[in-house]
Amino acid sequence: MSDANHVYSANDGPVATITLDRPEARNAYSEAMCRQLVGALDAAEQDAAVRCVILTGAGKAFHAGGDVKAMKERSGMFAGEPAELRERYVRGIQAVPRRISTFQKPLLAAVNGAAIGAGLDLACMCDLRYAAASATFGSTFVKVGLVPGDGGAFFLARTIGFPRALELMLTGRVLHADEALRLGLVHEVVADEVLQATVHARALAIAALPATAVQLTKRAAYRAFAGDLDGALELAATFQGIAQNHADHRRALGG
Repeated sequence: MSDANHVYSANDGPVATITLDRPEARNAYSEAMCRQLVGALDAAEQDAAVRCVILTGAGKAFHAGGDVKAMKERSGMFAGEPAELRERYVRGIQAVPRRISTFQKPLLAAVNGAAIGAGLDLACMCDLRYAAASATFGSTFVKVGLVPGDGGAFFLARTIGFPRALELMLTGRVLHADEALRLGLVHEVVADEVLQATVHARALAIAALPATAVQLTKRAAYRAFAGDLDGALELAATFQGIAQNHADHRRALGG
């Protein structure tokens, strides 16, 4: 089956940029986009030259979540009876968070516009989030009679804490970038025209660090956040044993 190209990737030295490319639909998900995004992440992970990845959107939106036209038509990922829809979610949109959860390299979101519904969730799946001043954010599923089917309830709560996440999910209200920054939803807000350059500079700074230490630190941080102290300490000792015997460590010490 041939798919339209709804995702494209470009490498600039050690930084890969993955762009969601359905600007006519505000980069809303399609079944093809889900598959292609997973494939782009696979390619970036397997490319040893890539040390940091940026995720962004084409046009004026970052990601509008579900395709409202497809919802109305009950087509694509919204087609079928309950059992079929469940399988479509498991094999389709939920393949994205499953892939990102095992992605070893730093993943930065450059939120260039609206991040709505599953678009907000996708931003929360990334490790770091940078927003254009015009960006907006909303967990708006309830407004169209849906729930966060991509696991957004998990990712939003992990990002800003359960009480604030619950309020946003139950009201469906939309935030501007300045409030998103105050809530800790994004790490930095910059002028629209310098967003891509700013995020690329942040990615280059991470890419300049010892790659093994960066990737092990990312993995240790996520495991520690979800686990207990004993497990975190055991994993830290194991990872430190690897890092301390790596050539990157010796080079960083000047030896």
